[in-house]
Amino acid sequence: MDYRHQNRGRSAPGAVTLTAKGRRTRERIVAAAARLIWERGIAATTLDDVKAAADVSSSQLYHYFTDKEGLVAAVVEYQADRLVEATTEADLSSVDNLLSWRDTVVGHAREVNAAGGCPLGALGSQIAETDPRARTLAAAGFGRWSGAIRDGLRRMSDEGHLLPGVDPDAVAITLLAALQGGLLIAQVHRDVEPLRTSLRTILELVGVTDKPG
Repeated sequence: MDYRHQNRGRSAPGAVTLTAKGRRTRERIVAAAARLIWERGIAATTLDDVKAAADVSSSQLYHYFTDKEGLVAAVVEYQADRLVEATTEADLSSVDNLLSWRDTVVGHAREVNAAGGCPLGALGSQIAETDPRARTLAAAGFGRWSGAIRDGLRRMSDEGHLLPGVDPDAVAITLLAALQGGLLIAQVHRDVEPLRTSLRTILELVGVTDKPG
């Protein structure tokens, strides 16, 4: 899953309609904040850091985001959008596509030496106990992401590509949990093998295996 995949962007809840230029500026701010927060964490990322990284003025930054909490909320939605879109585009309705998605997830983790963990999962762990609004957005993002996985697995189940009796909805939640746990352990060890093992094991248990050779 390419975490660098670009999303379409969205307006903040209750915000006025933006011009095309305004949308681009807001998206640039959110993308810069997302990159910094993924690299450093929320606490270590200041609004001045974001302003410099996005190459915007203070007035531009505060025009779109009156405080850091609002910007963090936008970053949560941004990361969720990217993950959901990438998963939907991967079309997990076939064995080949599902295995390819798995390999892409592991491959990206390897490219970054397993640093950073999951963009949405890392955010969730930082805001779950301190920012109710962002936590709710993260929960909704995980729900949408799980739904994108579930939709593909349901089609696979309908076509007989999962073992009989397997519940695709339960598998979607389990696969996402394995992905999150695998990324965290891989991050700590700086080794993608825990991630690769967790994903491979879940898929094998439901009848999805690599072809010999």
